[in-house]
Order: sequence, then structure tokens, then C-alpha cells
Amino acid sequence: MKQLALIQSTHHQHHRFGIGMDRKWVLPLALGLAVSILLLLLSLTLTTPLSLLPSFLTRSPVFVESKLHIIPTGTTTPPPLPPRLAYLVSGSVGDADSLKRTLAALYHPHNAYVVHLDLEAPEAERDALRDWVGAHPVFSAVGNVRMITKANLVTYRGPTMVSNTLHAAAVLLREAGYWDWFINLSASDYPLVTQDDLLHTFSYLPRDLNFIDHTSDIGWKEFHRAKPVIIDPGLYMSKKQDVFWIPQRRSVPTAFKLFTGSAWMALSRSFIDYCIWGWDNLPRTVLMYYANFLSSPEGYFHTVICNAKEFQNTTVNHDLHFIAWDNPPKQHPHYLTIKDMSMMVDSNAPFARKFHRDDPVLDKIDMELLFRPPGMLLPGGWCVGKGENGTDPCLVVGNTTVLRPGPGAIRLERLTVSLLSEKNFRPRQCK
Repeated sequence: MKQLALIQSTHHQHHRFGIGMDRKWVLPLALGLAVSILLLLLSLTLTTPLSLLPSFLTRSPVFVESKLHIIPTGTTTPPPLPPRLAYLVSGSVGDADSLKRTLAALYHPHNAYVVHLDLEAPEAERDALRDWVGAHPVFSAVGNVRMITKANLVTYRGPTMVSNTLHAAAVLLREAGYWDWFINLSASDYPLVTQDDLLHTFSYLPRDLNFIDHTSDIGWKEFHRAKPVIIDPGLYMSKKQDVFWIPQRRSVPTAFKLFTGSAWMALSRSFIDYCIWGWDNLPRTVLMYYANFLSSPEGYFHTVICNAKEFQNTTVNHDLHFIAWDNPPKQHPHYLTIKDMSMMVDSNAPFARKFHRDDPVLDKIDMELLFRPPGMLLPGGWCVGKGENGTDPCLVVGNTTVLRPGPGAIRLERLTVSLLSEKNFRPRQCK
């Protein structure tokens, strides 16, 4: 196995750190990403009128986040600190063990995590998961994993999933300190790259970008989802039931344009802050509309972001997932197995879904992509334990800004460069 490069970091009062990388391939990785972003910025700046450019490419940003820093091009030095990711990892009855495994495969002490096991799960299962999180030596020492103990009832096809996502985002805004992106995952998701890979690559990106698969071409969904009116019993019942329809139908809204897409996304802090506070009332108005919309998680955030002028030019039309859909009509993803391994890797996506609990392909991902030994935390530059006698080296936490990007960072660079290319970035925004 190729030796992973080590980014040496010193964390002083200005939070700057120097970098020493293995020139074998990590230096070309960083240089290639920086040059690719330079070419993207130059092509957009030279070919697009200033008034039409995304605000993170102009001198006077109009986004809510006023402290956007463009990464200097022509250098391999990343920003003063890696970005910080805030995760929601959620599940339902029987998912406690899967949540443990997914959390261990996602863990990095630089990030923040909220774990939610919904109200359908028995209290004993939720208590056991809470006790496991509380007793974990690293989670308790670092203090960056929170579990929502007063669980919400979540109906996937109803608005309760949206409300649960907003709840977790609000908890992270209030309790987790500053972070840059919010990522929602389920117990049936699994990472395909290490967190060091992800943090390293995202260090080079403008932090107002929102990775959200979206389209206004709702097609058959207009008749089957926009016009029917549904009620989610999860809004007022203590036991989970499926949504039900009422006889009346409604017209498509004229006050805002409907968008649809994937329920999985990576959203900027500034946009999440906007969804929670909703100072111009758009997020609340759209939320009330989607309270009676079938599969609202596949439309709420998409409709808000594409109807808000501050954010519609920040979208990257991708959900950062590899998903093998049925065809047609792309409604039910296939469960992934070992025979899907090569397609997962070739997708360059950082996450994949759906997986059966403890499917053998997860062991293969751990071994070949994440380099995570069974039962241990995801390794990274922060792990400084000796690992003697089979102990987990990540039980000893070092400098959390030290990154060791591996082969996954190269794959992720390919994906981000493609998504931010002249062909894919601007033409696919909120269309």
C-alpha cells in the first residue's frame, strides 16, 4: 500500500499551519486542484458579465455569508484551517448498530455530529445507543457527538423528515460552534473516502457552495406530488403511520417555483442559517406548503435555495452520493453489494447508499477505501496512539488539523473539478 502523505501542522495563535507532503502524489493533487479552480475562475470571469457572476466570484458578495474567502490560486498552501463539517446521522427501529458503524466510519474530532434514532425505535434501543455514545472514550473527551434523546417521529415520505433535519441543524448551530457545511446521512449510507480526504479537498472550495441535486423539471411529480394534498400523522401521532391523502387537489404555486431532487445534500452554514431564521419569510412559507407535499424532503431545500436570490448561484447540482436507481422511474435505489464496488469507486463520490446492515461490501470499503480496522475509528492524521497489541491508535487524539489525504482525495478532486467546470457548474444551477 502506498504510504499516505502527512500534512504537518502547527496550531499557533493565528491558527496557521505549514504543510509537508509526500511529493510522490499529494503535492500534485493539491496543485492540480488549485490550478483547476484557477482555470474555472478565470473562465467564468472572462466570459461572463460581472452582474451575472456568482457573488463568490465578485468583489462585493451579496450572499448572507459576508466572510467568504477565496482560496489563493497558484499555491499549494491550503487555508489556515481545514473546514469543519456538521453531520446529521439518523436511523429508525433496528438501526442502532448501523448508526454506530456509520458514525465510526465518519468520525473526525474536527467535525460535529448529531445522532438521531427516531421515536419508532424502542426506548431500550435508544438508551443503549445513547449510553454507547456517552461512554466512548474519544466522543466523551472531544465532546463533538450529540444524540437527540427526545426523539422525533419521522415519516420518510412526509414533512417530518424535513422538520427533523431542521431540528438537527438548529442544534448544531446553537451547540456545535462554528462549522462550514451541514451533511445529512442515514444509517444506510456509508462513506467511500476518509474524512481527511474530504476535509483536504473541501479546503480548496468556496465555503458558500451548496451541494444539492435539483431540477425544476418536475414532470410526473406535478400530478402525483404537487397537486395532491397529504397529511403526515407523524406531525401529531405518537406511533408511526403512513401518510394519507385527502380528496381535494390544489394548483401548482405561483408565488414560488417548485424544484425537486435528492433528499441527501451538503449545505453551507449560511444557507442553513437562512433556513432556520428565514428573515424574509420564504423558508417558513415554503415549509408550510411542503407540510402537505408527498416526499417533501426531495423538494423543500431545493425550492427554498432556488427561489432565494442570495443563494441560487451557490448551488452545485450533485448530492455527493453514488446511488444505483431502478430504471424507470428512479424511485427506489437498489441495495449495494460487492459487485457494485467498482462502480462506487469510479463514481468518485464521497458517499454511497443504500446498504443492508453489515453487508460484506461494508467490510471491503473499510479495508480498501477507508483503511479502517474492524471495530476501530476511522484513521486520520489526528490519531497519534501507538496501536500496540491491537489497540486503536485513534483512542489518542493529536492535532485535529493534521490531515493525511489518501487516494480518495484524488478521486474527490476529479469529482469537484468536473462539477465546477464551465460545462457543469453555471449551466446546471436552478434550471
